[in-house]
Amino acid sequence: MVDIPIVLISSCPEPGSPPSQGTPGRQDFVCPGATSSSNPCPATRSHSQTLPDAPLTTSPEGPARDMQPTMKFVMDTSKYWFKPSITREQAIELLRKEEPGAFIVRDSSSYRGSFGLALKVPEAPAPAQNRTGEDSSDLIRHFLIESSAKGVHLKGADEEPYFGSLSAFVCQHSIMALALPCKLVIPKKELGGGDGASDLSADGRASCLKKSAGCHALYLSSVSVETLSGALAVQKAISTTLERDVLPTPTVVHFKVTKQGITLTDIQRKVFFRRHYPFATLRFCGMDPKQRKWQKYCKPSRIFGFVAKSQTESQENVCHLFAEFDTVQPASQVISLVGALLQDPERM
Repeated sequence: MVDIPIVLISSCPEPGSPPSQGTPGRQDFVCPGATSSSNPCPATRSHSQTLPDAPLTTSPEGPARDMQPTMKFVMDTSKYWFKPSITREQAIELLRKEEPGAFIVRDSSSYRGSFGLALKVPEAPAPAQNRTGEDSSDLIRHFLIESSAKGVHLKGADEEPYFGSLSAFVCQHSIMALALPCKLVIPKKELGGGDGASDLSADGRASCLKKSAGCHALYLSSVSVETLSGALAVQKAISTTLERDVLPTPTVVHFKVTKQGITLTDIQRKVFFRRHYPFATLRFCGMDPKQRKWQKYCKPSRIFGFVAKSQTESQENVCHLFAEFDTVQPASQVISLVGALLQDPERM
């Protein structure tokens, strides 16, 4: 057992103390939340316990058996354990034949902006702890990871700290189980025996159109770009924003893309509650052509945006700007899906 230092999200050290051990009050559906000092983002001003940044040696295949995994290893393997678009049933199938500790993190379909954690456990819970209708022989447990101004947190586990990112949550729980039934085992390959290539097949665009994509992002501002569209509109909107005397304060939002359009949910409900932009109004989505980065209240993060028809001026477009919130959830997934949907012949 190691002591985990307590630090501010801004990485300013505070006196540390080890987290308490225990199990959440409700063991049938709990949610872990994780933050990382490597991802200090805006609106997170409370304390959170994170791993020290001391480098640790790992083998080419992954961390050594007796050594703690590094944040870099956790982020490098996120393609194996972070599956935002899969369903609860698909997660169960992927984990069914895996060893205890195997897990998947996905977007929660019931709680917008939160995440579902599916975890293979060593033994089934006692019948009294099972939810109604659940098979007691099922070794796949489900937990909820909530997002808030403090970071991400395991729902129902008050003794657990808040984490700044999913990577930090996974890294910590791979060292200590804390309120989970067992420690997480970080995968070194695709779960369920897959090779992960299905999403990038020759028919990638067609399969992409059947899916949704989502990520947490920092909403920066919305800027009128007149009749501009495409990358130039994003470039102009970013320049206009960065030239302001007072830069906007970003807020964490959940950025969801489906065939119906883009839906933004303000996690903290600071600026708005929810906004939806139908695909008929969308013109473009992409990264900053000049590759500038946002640095206010967070580490340098890539800026991206999407251009949509103005809801008030029919002849004008508006560019909505964002910065990446977590390296585990890059903007590239939502940008790629928007691009594929905009080029869909059926939509045209």
